[in-house]
Amino acid sequence: MPTTHSEVQQIGELVREHQQHFERLLTEIRRVIVGQEDLLRKLMVGLLANGHILLEGVPGLAKTLAVSSLARSIHTSFQRLQFTPDLLPADIIGTLVFQPKDGTFAVKKGPIFANLVLADEINRAPAKVQSALLEAMQERQVTIGEETFPLDEPFLVLATQNPIEQEGTYPLPEAQVDRFMLKVIVDYPSRDEERRILDRMARHRGTPEVEVVMEPSRILEARGVLDEIFIDDKIKDYIVSLVHATRRPSEFNLEIAPWIEYGASPRATIFLALGARAMAFLNGRGYVTPQDVKDIAPDVMRHRVIVSYEAEAEEKTSDDVVRHILDHIEVP
Repeated sequence: MPTTHSEVQQIGELVREHQQHFERLLTEIRRVIVGQEDLLRKLMVGLLANGHILLEGVPGLAKTLAVSSLARSIHTSFQRLQFTPDLLPADIIGTLVFQPKDGTFAVKKGPIFANLVLADEINRAPAKVQSALLEAMQERQVTIGEETFPLDEPFLVLATQNPIEQEGTYPLPEAQVDRFMLKVIVDYPSRDEERRILDRMARHRGTPEVEVVMEPSRILEARGVLDEIFIDDKIKDYIVSLVHATRRPSEFNLEIAPWIEYGASPRATIFLALGARAMAFLNGRGYVTPQDVKDIAPDVMRHRVIVSYEAEAEEKTSDDVVRHILDHIEVP
């Protein structure tokens, strides 16, 4: 870990060398996606930090298009899973198939055996199917019958879901939601962006094609560089304070305890540090600033803070809780 100013500078030079490949990747995806800059940057954070991403937004906001464009820009295997109410766990992870010739069972691997997996409308399938992803996402391995198969690196699940109040949706279990590093809220484009979408997409030729601009090895190399990015002890303490404030807000003189049913898990602490490093990487720096933490904190924490009935009665969401914490915890 770098400790001197010159070592941090050297890490910064290394970061900028690797960052340009991700800028090229972003440029390629922008040929298809208009606006949605926050979404695109968070996809880069997931790639760099080796964390799964949950995208939430109403239909038609280019969530699926953004993920498939990312996958096509990387020279890697990609599978899209359309989640439906009649989907079975075996449709995702695979199953054993009986071979009549010799009376044995052969393993037929499912679509989860890909580097990038798009789980489209994940909350339209029942809980047993959603939970079939748990082992793969957390352990990065799949068990079929009595055999366990490791998944290739990089392995990333990018899931989309519709807002849970929409018809025909099943809320994701808390244990599953916690497996996602980030929950990114995808919003409507601005007026100017929508006009550009009209100019680019409202024609029969369809969407522009993206080119392959990155090898998987670049991602794995960048993750090695990410580990070297410097985080000062004061920023580490700041990260821990943000997470602890969701569990014991009174210790930080925050009067939001009635809003919180459950605070963020220790995964939030880990992912805040990893996400802050990824933000520093994307900004071409070899060190983390408090702003890097603040930029990634809502996406890391919004699905890990469970609000109380009292908060719901006051129309307070987990985003309101996180925003209150970020506004009141002292920044180093």
